[in-house]
Amino acid sequence: MEFSSKLLEKAVNEMSQLPGIGKRTALRLVLHLLKQPQEQTQYLSQALTTMREDIKHCTSCNNISDYDLCEICSNTNRNHQIICVVEDIRDVMAIENTGQFKGIYHVLGGKISPIDGVGPSQLHINPLIEKVKQGGVREIIFALSSTMEGDTTNFYIYKQIMDYPVELSTIARGISVGDELEYADEVTLGRSILQRVPFEKSMVKN
Repeated sequence: MEFSSKLLEKAVNEMSQLPGIGKRTALRLVLHLLKQPQEQTQYLSQALTTMREDIKHCTSCNNISDYDLCEICSNTNRNHQIICVVEDIRDVMAIENTGQFKGIYHVLGGKISPIDGVGPSQLHINPLIEKVKQGGVREIIFALSSTMEGDTTNFYIYKQIMDYPVELSTIARGISVGDELEYADEVTLGRSILQRVPFEKSMVKN
């Protein structure tokens, strides 16, 4: 792809680093920005810079937040005895959109994947285990995607907390094996949360 401007080429190259954005799509987006009033581009740039500099991770659940404690964890109307374990913020958003879950979350920040060099120590697992050890947690819901990495992560956490008096469940397999939660429709995902099954039974089926 030939560019008449090095500035344009640099902008396109940076834009194409985003997931799912190829060079042609990046060029279309950059040219669109050039057609907009200059202050519109400045608003976008400022919003991205402010987000990158000021955004926080909740000290309790590791969710992305504007404050030290996210709005879900600080909500006294949520059931803090039920914790839904998810991979990342997109899964929190997907489940919240169903309106079916009234507990709180714990965001791991990924899944155990030895082939990618991701082990338990790279994830936000230990704080979850500590919560269980301290008591006050009645149920842990595993809501990771139905992949080998997701199942491995579930089993690892299960082994760490299986001896504690906490109910362990997993979302029902209304979500197809290999699917990511963020792509599930709200009705299916909502039913999977409500019809969750004991984790031990899910291991027998697998």
